[in-house]
Amino acid sequence: MTNTTVSQDETQVWLMPVFTAKAGHEATLHEALLGLQSLSRKDSGCLEYTVFSDDQRPGTFVLIEGWTRNEDLTAHNEEAHVKEFVDGVQPLLAEPFSVTPITPLA
Repeated sequence: MTNTTVSQDETQVWLMPVFTAKAGHEATLHEALLGLQSLSRKDSGCLEYTVFSDDQRPGTFVLIEGWTRNEDLTAHNEEAHVKEFVDGVQPLLAEPFSVTPITPLA
């Protein structure tokens, strides 16, 4: 039996970005996130890319995204649709969006 180690680039990466719309911009942010979701699901290494509406905080959206490896996430972040989203969404946000790394328990 050989002892193999898994490098950071070979382990799945899971993130939970949270977006809060400025009052009056909820629908526009919602549409922008759906567009990002549709394009990002086609990116190489995408395991999950789903936007949720926070039922307890109107105008707040939670994204759950999973990538096969860190390299796939890095490539995704360099895609034009991601850069355009990040630049274009700023005026719609009540505060800068947060990104929390998460880990599945099982």
